[in-house]
Amino acid sequence: MAAVPAFARYEVDVRRPNAARIHDFYLGGAHNYAADRAFAKQAVRIDPELPLVTRAQRTFLRHAVRHCWAAGVRQFLDLGSGIPTCGATHQTLPDARVVYVDSDPVTVAFSRGLLRGEPRACAIEADLRRPDQVLRHPGVVSHLDLREPYAVLMVDVLRYVDDATGPGRVVRRYRHALPAGGFLVVSHPTPVEQLMEGLSIEAPAVVPGAYAGIGRKGPR
Repeated sequence: MAAVPAFARYEVDVRRPNAARIHDFYLGGAHNYAADRAFAKQAVRIDPELPLVTRAQRTFLRHAVRHCWAAGVRQFLDLGSGIPTCGATHQTLPDARVVYVDSDPVTVAFSRGLLRGEPRACAIEADLRRPDQVLRHPGVVSHLDLREPYAVLMVDVLRYVDDATGPGRVVRRYRHALPAGGFLVVSHPTPVEQLMEGLSIEAPAVVPGAYAGIGRKGPR
């Protein structure tokens, strides 16, 4: 087992597999442990394309945030972010302001440790299925100016939103909250055009096993 970082010793149980650390393993990262790797390898026996799809989603995220940056966006709300490693948003755009949002306290504890010394990036514990709580979270409103253009990133997370909650309803709230010039970035197993309703779809991308889109909100 890899050495446990000092910041994680009393907050993270590395004996239990963790979805975010398994994701990190598929990306080729170093922030995973024996239990994560054993679970990940077992899953690959069932679905050999898991690492390929995971890396393709990360490639899309990097493409999308660079596109938003080129359009003048300097703020990013990364929902269901997992551990911010291996080409995460703040690593792709070191000058951007980034808030990573995850509902798993283990993942958030790990992320906060990794982000120490990164004044432009932070991690908060919140549930993306409750947009109003996320958008009003003190960690969001203190780090981002939501009156100015920002990008909401929902990459490979909507499949975890159950039908009762409704991915469409969740996305709609974030979409409506965007100021003019803001972006919505989505990848999902089903077509994303309806999720992008009212936005200008830019920079089409292909992600194995998913549909992906980058939508920009025009003037009010």
